[in-house]
Amino acid sequence: MGAPLSAPGELEKRAHGIVCACDLDDLDAVRSLLEAIDPVDGLAGYKLGSLLTLRYGLGTVVKTFRKLTGKMLLYDHQKAGLDIPSMAAGFVSACRDAGVDALILFPLAGPGAVEAFVGATLEAGLLPIVGGALPLRDYFVKGGGYVVSGALARITERAFRLGARDFIIPATDAAAVRRHVGRFAGRRATRLFMPGIGPLGGDIKRAFAAAQGLSAWAIIGRAIYADPRPGEASRRLAGEALAFDNEKAPRAKRKGGR
Repeated sequence: MGAPLSAPGELEKRAHGIVCACDLDDLDAVRSLLEAIDPVDGLAGYKLGSLLTLRYGLGTVVKTFRKLTGKMLLYDHQKAGLDIPSMAAGFVSACRDAGVDALILFPLAGPGAVEAFVGATLEAGLLPIVGGALPLRDYFVKGGGYVVSGALARITERAFRLGARDFIIPATDAAAVRRHVGRFAGRRATRLFMPGIGPLGGDIKRAFAAAQGLSAWAIIGRAIYADPRPGEASRRLAGEALAFDNEKAPRAKRKGGR
Protein backbone atom coordinates (compact mmCIF):
# COMPACT_ATOMS: atom_id res chain seq x y z
CA MET A 1 0.00 0.00 0.00
CA GLY A 2 1.40 3.39 -0.93
CA ALA A 3 2.05 5.94 1.81
CA PRO A 4 -0.27 8.95 2.04
CA LEU A 5 1.08 11.82 -0.01
CA SER A 6 1.34 15.47 0.90
CA ALA A 7 -1.90 17.40 0.79
CA PRO A 8 -1.77 20.52 -1.35
CA GLY A 9 -1.57 24.07 -0.13
CA GLU A 10 -3.40 25.36 2.88
CA LEU A 11 -3.97 21.97 4.50
CA GLU A 12 -0.27 21.69 5.25
CA LYS A 13 0.15 25.32 6.29
CA ARG A 14 -2.65 25.49 8.83
CA ALA A 15 -4.61 23.36 11.26
CA HIS A 16 -7.99 24.99 10.60
CA GLY A 17 -9.89 26.60 7.76
CA ILE A 18 -12.72 26.15 5.28
CA VAL A 19 -13.51 24.45 1.97
CA CYS A 20 -16.24 25.82 -0.30
CA ALA A 21 -18.72 23.24 -1.58
CA CYS A 22 -19.52 24.46 -5.09
CA ASP A 23 -22.92 22.82 -5.45
CA LEU A 24 -23.77 24.96 -8.45
CA ASP A 25 -24.83 23.84 -11.92
CA ASP A 26 -23.44 26.68 -14.03
CA LEU A 27 -19.78 27.44 -14.79
CA ASP A 28 -20.46 31.14 -15.24
CA ALA A 29 -21.75 31.19 -11.68
CA VAL A 30 -18.59 29.37 -10.61
CA ARG A 31 -16.41 32.00 -12.24
CA SER A 32 -18.24 34.79 -10.43
CA LEU A 33 -18.04 32.92 -7.13
CA LEU A 34 -14.30 32.25 -7.35
CA GLU A 35 -13.56 35.83 -8.31
CA ALA A 36 -15.19 36.86 -5.04
CA ILE A 37 -13.83 34.24 -2.66
CA ASP A 38 -10.57 32.74 -3.96
CA PRO A 39 -8.31 35.36 -2.31
CA VAL A 40 -9.81 34.68 1.13
CA ASP A 41 -7.24 33.67 3.72
CA GLY A 42 -8.05 30.28 5.23
CA LEU A 43 -9.97 28.98 2.19
CA ALA A 44 -8.14 25.77 1.34
CA GLY A 45 -10.02 24.74 -1.78
CA TYR A 46 -13.24 23.67 -3.41
CA LYS A 47 -15.52 20.64 -3.36
CA LEU A 48 -16.77 19.71 -6.81
CA GLY A 49 -20.08 17.86 -6.84
CA SER A 50 -22.48 16.09 -9.14
CA LEU A 51 -24.41 19.04 -10.56
CA LEU A 52 -21.43 20.58 -12.33
CA THR A 53 -19.86 17.30 -13.37
CA LEU A 54 -23.06 15.80 -14.77
CA ARG A 55 -23.67 18.90 -16.85
CA TYR A 56 -20.14 19.56 -18.12
CA GLY A 57 -18.00 16.52 -17.34
CA LEU A 58 -15.35 16.30 -14.64
CA GLY A 59 -12.44 17.14 -16.94
CA THR A 60 -14.07 20.34 -18.19
CA VAL A 61 -15.02 21.40 -14.68
CA VAL A 62 -11.48 20.87 -13.40
CA LYS A 63 -9.98 22.82 -16.31
CA THR A 64 -12.33 25.71 -15.57
CA PHE A 65 -11.37 25.76 -11.91
CA ARG A 66 -7.66 25.51 -12.73
CA LYS A 67 -7.90 28.68 -14.80
CA LEU A 68 -9.26 30.48 -11.75
CA THR A 69 -7.46 28.95 -8.77
CA GLY A 70 -4.45 26.97 -7.67
CA LYS A 71 -6.20 25.74 -4.56
CA MET A 72 -7.11 22.16 -3.75
CA LEU A 73 -9.95 20.46 -5.66
CA LEU A 74 -11.92 17.75 -3.85
CA TYR A 75 -14.23 15.63 -5.97
CA ASP A 76 -17.44 14.44 -4.33
CA HIS A 77 -19.10 11.81 -6.54
CA GLN A 78 -22.19 11.82 -4.26
CA LYS A 79 -20.80 9.66 -2.56
CA ALA A 80 -18.12 7.49 -4.16
CA GLY A 81 -17.20 4.16 -2.64
CA LEU A 82 -20.71 2.72 -2.37
CA ASP A 83 -20.00 0.28 -5.19
CA ILE A 84 -18.50 -3.12 -5.82
CA PRO A 85 -14.74 -3.19 -5.13
CA SER A 86 -13.85 -3.99 -8.75
CA MET A 87 -15.05 -0.51 -9.77
CA ALA A 88 -12.50 1.27 -7.58
CA ALA A 89 -9.44 1.25 -9.83
CA GLY A 90 -11.28 2.56 -12.89
CA PHE A 91 -13.10 5.24 -10.93
CA VAL A 92 -9.94 6.51 -9.26
CA SER A 93 -8.00 6.44 -12.53
CA ALA A 94 -10.62 8.60 -14.26
CA CYS A 95 -10.61 11.10 -11.40
CA ARG A 96 -6.81 11.27 -11.36
CA ASP A 97 -6.70 11.85 -15.11
CA ALA A 98 -9.24 14.68 -14.74
CA GLY A 99 -6.84 16.44 -12.39
CA VAL A 100 -8.49 16.51 -8.96
CA ASP A 101 -6.42 16.42 -5.77
CA ALA A 102 -8.69 14.49 -3.42
CA LEU A 103 -11.67 12.14 -3.45
CA ILE A 104 -14.51 12.12 -0.95
CA LEU A 105 -15.36 8.47 -0.30
CA PHE A 106 -18.34 6.96 1.51
CA PRO A 107 -17.53 3.22 1.23
CA LEU A 108 -20.70 1.98 2.90
CA ALA A 109 -20.73 -1.15 0.74
CA GLY A 110 -18.52 -2.99 3.24
CA PRO A 111 -14.91 -3.67 4.24
CA GLY A 112 -13.99 -4.74 0.71
CA ALA A 113 -15.20 -1.42 -0.64
CA VAL A 114 -13.20 0.48 1.99
CA GLU A 115 -10.04 -1.40 1.09
CA ALA A 116 -10.54 -1.10 -2.67
CA PHE A 117 -11.53 2.58 -2.90
CA VAL A 118 -9.24 3.94 -0.20
CA GLY A 119 -6.39 1.75 -1.39
CA ALA A 120 -6.75 2.74 -5.04
CA THR A 121 -6.95 6.42 -4.10
CA LEU A 122 -3.72 6.26 -2.10
CA GLU A 123 -1.94 4.30 -4.82
CA ALA A 124 -2.96 6.92 -7.39
CA GLY A 125 -1.39 9.70 -5.31
CA LEU A 126 -4.72 11.29 -4.46
CA LEU A 127 -5.99 12.18 -1.01
CA PRO A 128 -8.83 9.98 0.30
CA ILE A 129 -11.26 11.88 2.52
CA VAL A 130 -13.37 9.15 4.07
CA GLY A 131 -16.79 9.32 5.67
CA GLY A 132 -20.04 7.49 6.11
CA ALA A 133 -22.50 9.97 7.61
CA LEU A 134 -24.51 12.90 6.29
CA PRO A 135 -25.67 15.90 8.36
CA LEU A 136 -29.29 14.78 8.27
CA ARG A 137 -31.46 13.95 11.27
CA ASP A 138 -33.01 10.89 9.62
CA TYR A 139 -29.78 9.40 8.24
CA PHE A 140 -29.06 6.88 11.01
CA VAL A 141 -31.49 4.23 12.26
CA LYS A 142 -31.88 6.03 15.60
CA GLY A 143 -33.29 9.01 13.70
CA GLY A 144 -35.56 6.97 11.44
CA GLY A 145 -33.01 6.28 8.70
CA TYR A 146 -31.40 3.14 7.32
CA VAL A 147 -27.73 3.28 8.39
CA VAL A 148 -26.59 1.89 11.75
CA SER A 149 -24.87 4.43 13.99
CA GLY A 150 -21.68 2.36 14.32
CA ALA A 151 -21.00 2.36 10.60
CA LEU A 152 -18.95 5.57 10.59
CA ALA A 153 -16.56 4.40 13.30
CA ARG A 154 -16.01 1.04 11.58
CA ILE A 155 -15.35 2.69 8.23
CA THR A 156 -12.92 5.27 9.58
CA GLU A 157 -11.03 2.71 11.66
CA ARG A 158 -10.45 0.43 8.67
CA ALA A 159 -9.55 3.38 6.44
CA PHE A 160 -7.06 4.60 9.02
CA ARG A 161 -5.35 1.21 9.07
CA LEU A 162 -5.02 1.42 5.29
CA GLY A 163 -3.31 4.81 5.52
CA ALA A 164 -6.12 7.39 5.29
CA ARG A 165 -5.72 10.37 7.60
CA ASP A 166 -8.59 12.59 6.43
CA PHE A 167 -12.17 11.96 7.53
CA ILE A 168 -15.62 13.49 7.18
CA ILE A 169 -17.83 13.88 10.24
CA PRO A 170 -20.88 16.18 10.16
CA ALA A 171 -20.53 19.45 12.03
CA THR A 172 -24.04 18.85 13.37
CA ASP A 173 -22.93 15.83 15.43
CA ALA A 174 -20.59 17.12 18.13
CA ALA A 175 -20.79 13.81 20.00
CA ALA A 176 -19.50 11.90 16.96
CA VAL A 177 -16.71 14.43 16.56
CA ARG A 178 -15.65 13.97 20.17
CA ARG A 179 -15.72 10.18 19.77
CA HIS A 180 -13.46 10.45 16.72
CA VAL A 181 -11.05 12.66 18.66
CA GLY A 182 -11.01 10.11 21.45
CA ARG A 183 -10.11 7.32 19.02
CA PHE A 184 -7.50 9.12 16.95
CA ALA A 185 -5.97 12.04 18.88
CA GLY A 186 -3.41 9.80 20.55
CA ARG A 187 -2.30 8.25 17.28
CA ARG A 188 -0.88 9.73 14.12
CA ALA A 189 -2.66 13.04 13.59
CA THR A 190 -5.76 13.10 11.43
CA ARG A 191 -7.79 15.89 9.85
CA LEU A 192 -11.53 16.29 10.09
CA PHE A 193 -13.68 17.76 7.32
CA MET A 194 -17.08 18.90 8.56
CA PRO A 195 -20.12 19.48 6.35
CA GLY A 196 -23.43 20.88 7.58
CA ILE A 197 -22.40 24.43 8.48
CA GLY A 198 -25.18 26.98 8.01
CA PRO A 199 -28.63 25.94 6.72
CA LEU A 200 -28.29 22.38 8.06
CA GLY A 201 -27.66 23.66 11.57
CA GLY A 202 -23.91 23.26 12.04
CA ASP A 203 -21.75 25.94 13.64
CA ILE A 204 -17.99 26.31 13.20
CA LYS A 205 -17.31 27.34 16.78
CA ARG A 206 -19.21 24.42 18.33
CA ALA A 207 -17.91 21.86 15.83
CA PHE A 208 -14.27 22.93 16.05
CA ALA A 209 -14.43 23.07 19.83
CA ALA A 210 -15.59 19.44 19.81
CA ALA A 211 -12.64 18.60 17.52
CA GLN A 212 -10.06 20.21 19.79
CA GLY A 213 -6.77 18.36 19.41
CA LEU A 214 -7.19 17.62 15.70
CA SER A 215 -6.97 19.69 12.55
CA ALA A 216 -10.49 20.72 11.48
CA TRP A 217 -11.87 22.07 8.20
CA ALA A 218 -15.45 23.18 7.58
CA ILE A 219 -17.04 22.23 4.24
CA ILE A 220 -19.46 25.08 3.52
CA GLY A 221 -21.84 25.42 0.59
CA ARG A 222 -24.98 27.55 0.67
CA ALA A 223 -23.75 29.73 3.52
CA ILE A 224 -21.16 31.00 1.02
CA TYR A 225 -22.37 30.60 -2.55
CA ALA A 226 -26.01 31.51 -1.83
CA ASP A 227 -25.07 34.59 0.16
CA PRO A 228 -25.56 37.85 -1.79
CA ARG A 229 -22.03 38.82 -0.72
CA PRO A 230 -20.06 35.55 -0.89
CA GLY A 231 -16.71 37.26 -0.41
CA GLU A 232 -17.78 38.75 2.89
CA ALA A 233 -19.46 35.51 3.98
CA SER A 234 -16.38 33.43 3.24
CA ARG A 235 -14.07 35.88 5.04
CA ARG A 236 -16.30 35.80 8.11
CA LEU A 237 -16.52 32.01 8.18
CA ALA A 238 -12.81 31.55 7.47
CA GLY A 239 -12.08 33.99 10.29
CA GLU A 240 -14.10 31.86 12.70
CA ALA A 241 -12.12 28.81 11.63
CA LEU A 242 -8.71 30.49 11.73
CA ALA A 243 -9.32 31.67 15.28
CA PHE A 244 -8.78 28.04 16.31
CA ASP A 245 -5.31 27.97 14.76
CA ASN A 246 -3.99 29.61 17.91
CA GLU A 247 -4.56 26.28 19.64
CA LYS A 248 -1.82 24.74 17.48
CA ALA A 249 -3.72 21.57 16.66
CA PRO A 250 -1.47 18.88 15.18
CA ARG A 251 -1.41 18.56 11.42
CA ALA A 252 -1.45 15.27 9.58
CA LYS A 253 2.08 14.66 8.37
CA ARG A 254 2.57 12.95 5.06
CA LYS A 255 5.52 11.55 3.19
CA GLY A 256 6.25 12.50 -0.40
CA GLY A 257 4.43 15.14 -2.39
CA ARG A 258 2.36 15.92 -5.40
